[in-house]
Amino acid sequence: MAKCYFYNEDCIVSMKRMQEKNFKVDMVLTSPPYNSGRPSNSKRSIENYESRYDIHLDNMTDEEYADWIVDIFNHFDKILNQNGVILWNISYGNEKPNSMWLSLLSILTKTNFMIAEMISWKKKSALPNNVSHNKLTRIIEPVFVICRKDEFKTFNANKQIKSVSSTGQKYYENIYNFIEAPNNDGSCNLNKATYSSDLCEKLLTIYAKNNYVIYDPFMGTGTTAVACQKFNPSDDMMCIGSELSEAQVKYSKERLETFKTENKD
Repeated sequence: MAKCYFYNEDCIVSMKRMQEKNFKVDMVLTSPPYNSGRPSNSKRSIENYESRYDIHLDNMTDEEYADWIVDIFNHFDKILNQNGVILWNISYGNEKPNSMWLSLLSILTKTNFMIAEMISWKKKSALPNNVSHNKLTRIIEPVFVICRKDEFKTFNANKQIKSVSSTGQKYYENIYNFIEAPNNDGSCNLNKATYSSDLCEKLLTIYAKNNYVIYDPFMGTGTTAVACQKFNPSDDMMCIGSELSEAQVKYSKERLETFKTENKD
């Protein structure tokens, strides 16, 4: 199965060490904090908004969040292999609806990256907004496919050639920018904002190869690593994860060992 390594540290620290060793990754697959927490000292705020992660408080200003994301992407630029892709699952919240958009605009204007595609992820269940008279119930989340600006026409994907015309024109299979997958792999008190290994495995099928090095800078409870294990039955693929929470790193390691035990040949 895929080789997985976890680092209990800030992703910037991990990426600086990769740069020092000239270590490259082929893909970044992650769901970062959405910065959708409510900035308040009230007990209700802490319980309902800021307790989604065991140690991270998701309450930067929109500008602080955008600057933070730009710093992260500038480090991605130094560790991502040529024609590599970043699969960036992020959404917006009711408390800070502009945070996602401002961060994406900052990526486009302040880094070497651009948005090549947007995949719509349809979840099994929706976020209820039935207390609002004008906000829709969100059952779709975007996954942005991000590449370097000068690699827009060359970034890696797994589309297969279906036919070639007499003039040499290649025609490829259709892969639609729509994925149906569960919300998560089950509840976890350490992290209440996870995505699903089913979603990640489907994304890997579109963009990854068996010998890829996958990096998740916000590894959380190890969902990306589990997806790599499911995607690659051999030990050719490598998954590296950074995570601030010591408890979540411990949880991820135990989760992976359980998965390996339950999926032995």
